[in-house]
Amino acid sequence: MNSVLVVDDDPHIVRALAITLKGQGYTVTTATDGESALHAAAQRPVNVVILDLGLPDIDGTTVIARLREWSAVPILVLSARHGSGDKVEALDAGADDYITKPFGLDELLARLRAILRRNTESSGETAVIETSSFTADLSKRQITKSGQDVRLTPTEWNILDIMVRNPDKLITQQQLLTEVWGPAYAKEANYLRVYMAQLRRKLEVEPGTPRHFITEPGMGYRFVP
Repeated sequence: MNSVLVVDDDPHIVRALAITLKGQGYTVTTATDGESALHAAAQRPVNVVILDLGLPDIDGTTVIARLREWSAVPILVLSARHGSGDKVEALDAGADDYITKPFGLDELLARLRAILRRNTESSGETAVIETSSFTADLSKRQITKSGQDVRLTPTEWNILDIMVRNPDKLITQQQLLTEVWGPAYAKEANYLRVYMAQLRRKLEVEPGTPRHFITEPGMGYRFVP
């Protein structure tokens, strides 16, 4: 079953889309502002995001750019902005498609099906990361190390998922804290230290000298396959 995150500050649109999408067999998560959307996407990965640009806290284009720092989830923009400049900016930021309001539900559902179909064809729905120490199957949420299953907490999974989808890329402390715990925890670096230590104990061969979860002092962390 495909899952959709609907992001819009208009409660009537959110309610209408949620009812329609659930009726089509989708599971639906909703958010009414940008920060909540980013948090929801990190907490519960979805197959596609339907995103309004005119959000009350941060602009939707900023949401797209921040999502693209760690996620390749397809993004369908649904916005009242009709200008070509707005469309180009959103698409350049990483959106996959753009529909202007008012919109027809049949068109939206068709665009949604097309995005999901393209994503399935391009990805093959495989998300298996192999390292010298462990293997992670993200789609099945399974970890094996030395032939044994490793159990991770939901928070550990969220951190792992963000990092392994961005190999060799610096993920800042603020980004991880915001995406996993929410914007109110953006400066709580001690949370990360504790959970990174737990991930290393569970997944690294030598946790004291990690090969895969590397600390970049004062900045954040980097996953090296």
